Amino acid sequence: MGKLGESVVGEGLVHFDGLAGVGELVNVGGHGGVSGQRSLESGHGEHRTDVGRERRSHVITTAVIPAAGLGTRMLPATKVVPKELLPIDERPALQLIVDEAVGAGVDHLVIITSRSKPAIEQYFASDPMVEASLERQGRGSAADQLRRFGNDIRVSFAYQDRPEGLGHAIGCARAVVGEEPFFVMLPDELMSNSSLLIGLARVVEATGIGAVALKRMPRTELSRYGIVAPVGEERTVSDLMVFPFVGVVEKPAVDDAPSDLAIIGRYALTPDIFDDLDALTPGTTGELQLTDALAAQAKRRPLWGVISEVGRIDIGNTLGWRQAVLEAAVDDPEHGAAFRRWLSARIAGLA
Repeated sequence: MGKLGESVVGEGLVHFDGLAGVGELVNVGGHGGVSGQRSLESGHGEHRTDVGRERRSHVITTAVIPAAGLGTRMLPATKVVPKELLPIDERPALQLIVDEAVGAGVDHLVIITSRSKPAIEQYFASDPMVEASLERQGRGSAADQLRRFGNDIRVSFAYQDRPEGLGHAIGCARAVVGEEPFFVMLPDELMSNSSLLIGLARVVEATGIGAVALKRMPRTELSRYGIVAPVGEERTVSDLMVFPFVGVVEKPAVDDAPSDLAIIGRYALTPDIFDDLDALTPGTTGELQLTDALAAQAKRRPLWGVISEVGRIDIGNTLGWRQAVLEAAVDDPEHGAAFRRWLSARIAGLA
C-alpha cells in the first residue's frame, strides 16, 4: 500500500473576508479512493465562522470530523440527507459537534466528507436569504448561528469517496492538519458539553502523548467498540484520572476483550499517528482501522485513556437518534414545557 499523501484529494480554499474568493487545488493526502477532483467553481471548500471572542485557548485547536459515511442504518432518510445533517430539534447533529469543538478552543475544523454528500459543504456556506428569513420569523439567534460561518474559524474539507475505514478517513486529513496535535470527533456520538475534549487536550499538553476518551461498558456491549488493554494503575495527569494502555482490540469477542474500557468517539492525537496510518494494511473487512494505528503507537509507549464523565448519546442508530431528539425537545426553552405535558399525557395513555 502506498504512503498516505500519494493520492490527490481536492480542497477548495475560499475566504469570506470581504475579498473575492480564490480557489486552489491542494494535495491533502489520503490512502486512496479519489475519483476525479471537484471543481473549485462551486464556492465551497474552506470557510470561516465567528464563534464569539471568549474562546478557550488550548494546545489543540484543530478538530477532524469524519463525515463521509453512507448512513445505511438511517435509510431511507439518508438517501437524500446526510446523517450528520439529520435534525436534533432545530439544529443538525453536525452543528452540535461543531459547538462542542468550539467550546474546547478549536478554531480549525477539518471535515472528511464525500462528493456524494454536497449538502455537508453547503451547510457551511453563507446564505443571506436564509438568515433574513430567520430574522423575519423572530429567530435572530438561529440567524446569528448561521452567520458564524464566514468569519473566525476555518472549515476545510477533504474527501473519502470510498468506505475504507476510519483510519483511512483520518489519514485523508494529514496535509490539512500539519504537524500539530488534533482532535478526532466522531459525529455519531453527542456529548453534553466540551469538558471531555478540554480534558484530553490537557493530558496531551502535559505529556506530549496521545489520549483517548474511555467509558466502562457492560460485557454485552464490548464487541461494538475498540477495547483498550490498560497497564499499571490509574493515575493523575493534569488533575485528571487517566489509565495508561499498551494495546487496543477492535470489536473483540466478549471473552477476548482485554478490559471493559471502551474507546468512545473523542480522541486527542499527536501528528505521528499519520505515520502509523501510512503503515496500515487492510484488515479482514478490507478497511483501515484507527484502532490499529493506536495499537501500534501504544506498543512503543503507553497512550492515555481518560474516563468520560459527560453525558453521551450514540445517534448512529435510530434508537439513539430518537433519544437525542426527545432530550432536546424536553429541554427546549420555548416549547419544552408544553412538550413535557404532551409527553406525560402520551405515556399515561399507554399505561
